[in-house]
Amino acid sequence: MASTIAIIGSGISGLAALKCSLEVGLKATCFEKSDSVGGLWNFMEHAEDGRASIYNSVFTNACKEMMCYPDFPIPDEYPNFMHNTVFLEYLKLYAKHFDLLRHIQFKTAVVRIEKRPDFATTGQWNVVTEHDGKQKSAIFDAVLICTGHHVYPNIPLQSFCGIEKFKGQYMHNRDYKHPAKYTGKNVLVVGLGNSGADIAVELGRTAKKVVISSRSGSWIMSRVWDNGYPWDMVYLTRYQSFLSRFLPRVVSDWLYENTMEKRFNHSHYGLVPVNKSLRKEPVFNDDLAASITCGTVTVKPNIREFTETSAIFEDGSVMENIDVIIFATGYSYAYPFMDDSIVKNDKNKVSLYKGVFPPKLEKPTLAVIGLVQSLGGIPPTSDVQARWAVRVINGTCKLPSKEIMIDELNEEEGDKKNWFGRSETLSTDFVTYMDELSSFIGCKPNLSRLSLTDPKLAWEVFFGPCSPYQFRLHGPGKWDGSRKAILNQWNRTIAAMRMRVVPAHQESSSIATLVKILVLPLLLLALFLAWA
Repeated sequence: MASTIAIIGSGISGLAALKCSLEVGLKATCFEKSDSVGGLWNFMEHAEDGRASIYNSVFTNACKEMMCYPDFPIPDEYPNFMHNTVFLEYLKLYAKHFDLLRHIQFKTAVVRIEKRPDFATTGQWNVVTEHDGKQKSAIFDAVLICTGHHVYPNIPLQSFCGIEKFKGQYMHNRDYKHPAKYTGKNVLVVGLGNSGADIAVELGRTAKKVVISSRSGSWIMSRVWDNGYPWDMVYLTRYQSFLSRFLPRVVSDWLYENTMEKRFNHSHYGLVPVNKSLRKEPVFNDDLAASITCGTVTVKPNIREFTETSAIFEDGSVMENIDVIIFATGYSYAYPFMDDSIVKNDKNKVSLYKGVFPPKLEKPTLAVIGLVQSLGGIPPTSDVQARWAVRVINGTCKLPSKEIMIDELNEEEGDKKNWFGRSETLSTDFVTYMDELSSFIGCKPNLSRLSLTDPKLAWEVFFGPCSPYQFRLHGPGKWDGSRKAILNQWNRTIAAMRMRVVPAHQESSSIATLVKILVLPLLLLALFLAWA
């Protein structure tokens, strides 16, 4: 049974891993390369090698009720969607509240981790760190890697014919910080992800011309969704997940596409995805459609080739006199401090059981936290991953055999390609994934029991947002404030927006109330039978 554990990184996932390690009695040490917690959310004016980097205008894509740790709600006075500086303050509050800072060694980089000679028996690791130019080695019973996936930029130059001829400036989006230096310039943004869309819209206000080149298109979602509520509180529900997974695929696809097209017709804007039914992460941007309508941003297809000053697109159109190319082409997975074969398969792709454990290790004493990507917020995902990981490490939970893990992993990868496409990211459905890991821990919400003992809560758990608090309702790590947090989440959301006093209004009509009264017993009975 492990007693000492090394945690690499003190961003969202590292803080969750540290807190969860201490929660089960492990002696934890967190190594952080910078001088503060926050990881990606620590804005720097200049990108540094080996550290995540964001632009100044970054906001969260998940609202605060879905972007918090399950046992530490974001303060009421914070806005629903937070600027990076505001969210960083929340992370610092979390670290202070759970007394995590004294377990973190700042300005300490992990140089190397490697198996001990007797690893097959002990599962122990040598961890070599560097502080002030001096290296130090220590032995740990387990390691949690929490470095995220926004550290090593991916610029696939070999995919762009003629890029070597281009005489202007080109860079990865991690080096973009502010729009001022691009005023009056012609900018080509390659890639239609969250960063590419954000940067293009921001530059469209000051640059001379901005063009986005997209290879496959994307669904564009607004942070503001039905009735003005945050998109994820409306969309990420157990009810929606149930429909998506158990309806016939053709019906599920139709519902999904109809949901994505509610705000505007993507075909009219040149944005519609090549494969409209894939559930890969949409782009969250409130202004892109308006920028296209106003002519400040233009969308073009994939690039056929570059010349010295221009880009020729696959439809034959040309963008002339380009000053700057910004490649918003994602990131590569790299762990320079250890043997890549530990977490990568024969095809050099990250291959982790349930997105956490390398399946071929002789001992399950190394886990990756925060690498899985879903529509849900990272804090709750990292929390449930870490809670499961530390319980596997200390022997409370058991993993299947290596053969079973590999078989399940291969099967899941096939299913995910069917739903999410051939994405390089570890994509998954948020509700399904959270339920699966929480069931390993013993903290998955028991809807059949709740429908009998607490019908009001059962209704909110199933039809309301699948908020993080659900996974601290009971079981190991139970938080006594979770029920109250779930039942008050809509009120907190409204309070964060409504800063002007308005006349009281009736939230629902008498007809809607009557429908709820009549339908609720039937739905609760159905839930009880489904989960019994």
